[in-house]
Amino acid sequence: MLSHQRLVILDRDGVINQDSDAYIKSLDEWIPYPTAIQAIAQLSKAGWTVAIATNQSGIARGYYDTAVLTEMHDRLNQLVEKAGGQISHIAYCPHGPDDDCDCRKPKTGLMRQIQQHLGLESLEKAWVVGDSLRDLQAGSAMGCHVALVRTGKGFLTESKGFNLEGVMVFDDLAAFTEWLLSAEDDAS
Repeated sequence: MLSHQRLVILDRDGVINQDSDAYIKSLDEWIPYPTAIQAIAQLSKAGWTVAIATNQSGIARGYYDTAVLTEMHDRLNQLVEKAGGQISHIAYCPHGPDDDCDCRKPKTGLMRQIQQHLGLESLEKAWVVGDSLRDLQAGSAMGCHVALVRTGKGFLTESKGFNLEGVMVFDDLAAFTEWLLSAEDDAS
């Protein structure tokens, strides 16, 4: 069974790739942060399991379909594998904000999908890394450690004055990864 202490759950848009208020609607618009791809590979090489939980309401809005989303995720997996890493699972919510689903963050359905897929009893002590308040809320509701990155909408999230007590804040996924791996080295 997978050790839940060695799991990092990432948001996608704004954490792994550039975000857009007009949505990422095609493979051409999906532009990864090179340092994020390397960070995911570093986590994998260090024995961490990496999963993704991403709201994709552009599907419900008709901006793109699941085939386009699959192309983006296939490309993401290829880039991470080429860098020597692996993504264990990608959970996504295709619903819109008014669909009253249980998977759209800040609800915990995506987190529970990851938990079930990986065969975990709990997600306590796992890390959730996101660029929005709803990412942090979903992780906190599952007992996870939470980290905010300033990429994507992260800087705006930080500057809005939300109560971020107990939230670690990093410039980007690479900075989080560097901190996590060095903290782990210090503990051993």
